[in-house]
Amino acid sequence: MGWCCSGICRALALLVLLFVLRGRGCCCWGLSPSSGDGEKSLRSDPDSWEALHRNKRSWVWNQFFVLEEYTGNEPLYVGKLHSDVDKGDGKVKYVLSGEGATSIFTIDENTGDIHATKRLDREAQAYYTLQAQAIDRITNLPVEPRSEFVVKVQDINDNEPKFLDGPYLAGVPEMSPLGTMVVQVAATDADDPTYGNSARVVYSIIHGQPYFSVEPKTGVIRTALPNMDRETKDQYVLVIQAKDMVGQMGGLSGTTSVTVTLTDVNDNPPRFAHKSYQYTVLESLPVQSVVARIKAADADIGSNAEMDYRIMDGDGPGMFNITTDEDTQEGVIILQKPLDFETRSGFALRIEATNRNIDSNFLSLGPFSDITSMKVSVADVNEPPVFSTPLSKLNVSEDAKVGTSIGRVSAHDPDNSNSGIRYSIDRNTDLERFFNVDALSGIISTAKSLDREANSIHNLTILAIESLDPNQIGKGITLITVLDVNDNAPVFAIDYETLLCENSMPGQVIQTISAVDKDEPLDGHRFNFALDGTVAGNLNFTLRDNKGATAFLCHSLMLFKDSGLLFIVNLYKSARCTHTQRICECLMLKAPKKYLESVEILYLD
Repeated sequence: MGWCCSGICRALALLVLLFVLRGRGCCCWGLSPSSGDGEKSLRSDPDSWEALHRNKRSWVWNQFFVLEEYTGNEPLYVGKLHSDVDKGDGKVKYVLSGEGATSIFTIDENTGDIHATKRLDREAQAYYTLQAQAIDRITNLPVEPRSEFVVKVQDINDNEPKFLDGPYLAGVPEMSPLGTMVVQVAATDADDPTYGNSARVVYSIIHGQPYFSVEPKTGVIRTALPNMDRETKDQYVLVIQAKDMVGQMGGLSGTTSVTVTLTDVNDNPPRFAHKSYQYTVLESLPVQSVVARIKAADADIGSNAEMDYRIMDGDGPGMFNITTDEDTQEGVIILQKPLDFETRSGFALRIEATNRNIDSNFLSLGPFSDITSMKVSVADVNEPPVFSTPLSKLNVSEDAKVGTSIGRVSAHDPDNSNSGIRYSIDRNTDLERFFNVDALSGIISTAKSLDREANSIHNLTILAIESLDPNQIGKGITLITVLDVNDNAPVFAIDYETLLCENSMPGQVIQTISAVDKDEPLDGHRFNFALDGTVAGNLNFTLRDNKGATAFLCHSLMLFKDSGLLFIVNLYKSARCTHTQRICECLMLKAPKKYLESVEILYLD
């Protein structure tokens, strides 16, 4: 904006300002002759006008206003100081001090004219406080007390509105109703809001129609179209303008951008790309393996695209299960039971996908589920032979002759090729080679003499090998139990050494004898006990058979060679011998030595 630089234009501008200020009741200031240094301006005194009319003015000047941003080549005339003491004879000199004196404002000491030598910016400083004084030029003494006045910088519209918080980011749900609030923008104008329209801003949308609108006074942005679809376009960049001077021509403007993102709602149901799917898996697929992955497409995102799958019906109940992969939202079909091509070569399933989080506002767009069919074909693989009985049990007598047939194992090829089978024994389970198996018939026979007491059970692994593909090997277990025969004589459990006291009563048990037999039964053996023929006529001892695994050895009578039998017997009875003590030791204390030396005690060898 240009300004007239001529004196006439400046005079006219000042006249206009004076009329305006006069209407506001503050067109000029008057200073009391009695006012001293530091006296406050009458402008701040509520009774200033009364003081103005009540006191005689010694010197006055007009109210000072300076338009900001003056760009002329000459200093800008501000105003004029004049004292009543000044008679125009050049005896009075005017002096200016305070904020900006000499650096910004100058005064003609003869005429009192004040000029601004620099361009002023109201937004940097709105007013300046100065002091004025009239001095006698000859005596250099004041002819007026020093007084303070203010030069106010008058605002012009030199600042455009600015969006201090821009650019803006905002979001609004897709499919929102018409007029839904998105965000509010705000622009500020550094110009004086109390003067004119320089800081009065209105808003408009430059780019972003017809999808959005902005309220001119508030800056509130709203949707201008209903049912905007995120899946069609999910982001809009708006350009919002703020213009001062109430939007009138000549006003200044500023702009900002507003990026509006449409947030997702669940307005799209899941849909399978095909009405049917087909997959092929090997019959050797392990249980709990993934058979296939299937996905229903959903144009929504996040939780609005989460879905659950289920197998509605199909062949082979319990053969398959389906779960949701939470990362990909795929339906994962899992094998639950072993497959067998020879038993069943295919399965048919019906699968449903349903949105997990359904928005009731969009049920009219549903149903929010979809159904497809799936066929799973089972492919044949070359499987190893299978034994008709995985675990077979056979018996053989331990006295069986070498080459005796024990039993037969049987295996078959489960594949359609029905290959021939050859049998063999895994020698790691028959290291001593007690048995053989016929390669063609599967008949198991003895290869060595057996001893039940050495090994009563043989655990053999039988191999069945396909003739057409020797790499296909099946395994079966055969348990062979060796049956007992009575081929072991009984033996005494231990070697016995029996001690006998002299006073043992006839028929008293002096030793229990037991025998064992390696043959069966392990408990319940019955043995016949008898004294050996060499001692059978000894009247000192008898053997009592218990008709089982034990017998009692008993004492019958005692024989002494010495004639002092009765004396020794009496001594023996009074000695109280125990079973484990020797007779002589018991009698030593009471029997004379000559008698003890003549005693002979008989023991069973």
